[in-house]
Amino acid sequence: MPQGIVKKLISEKGFGFIDSNGTELFFHHSALVGTTIESLHEGQSVEYEEGQGPKGPRAENVRPA
Repeated sequence: MPQGIVKKLISEKGFGFIDSNGTELFFHHSALVGTTIESLHEGQSVEYEEGQGPKGPRAENVRPA
């Protein structure tokens, strides 16, 4: 499972971005598994699966690493 770092959180809108080897991936709070967007913090390591959203690649099944 790929890993990355939470680069930016916009918790009031329910989404954020993960930096994975220089690539930025969007994630929505509904993609979180076993955690909430309020309990994540910028700089935290996460695991995810890469999926496809309406605007391009996005992270799915995001969980703390």
